[in-house]
Amino acid sequence: MKIHWKFLLFLCFATFGVKAQQPVAKQADTVVQTIFTTYYAKKFEGRKTTSGERYRGKMYTAAHRTLPFGTLVTVKNLVTGKVVKVRINDRGPFSKKFSLDLSQAAAKDLGIYRLGYARVEISYVLPK
Repeated sequence: MKIHWKFLLFLCFATFGVKAQQPVAKQADTVVQTIFTTYYAKKFEGRKTTSGERYRGKMYTAAHRTLPFGTLVTVKNLVTGKVVKVRINDRGPFSKKFSLDLSQAAAKDLGIYRLGYARVEISYVLPK
């Protein structure tokens, strides 16, 4: 019976507990939440947001009550599985039911534009 040298080498390393070097990747502090979201009405087009920017329905932006301006948030529609990334640039919504107001472009891409609201999963990295 012939034993291959690769098998012997494997047994040698396994016997003495030698482990291969694994690259260590640092995990960022990512927050994942399930919330209800809605989107801006057309009447807000061109109005100033809390950050000072003008609201543009074609941009991928959103309003959140507490997240810092500029935070990038990944939003996933739990029904369709569609995903968009938005940037926080406003405060709101001021409702107990909803936690995020999306721009019209983001709402259309998620498939919630005609529905008005949806249950979504958001994820973002905590600012340092």
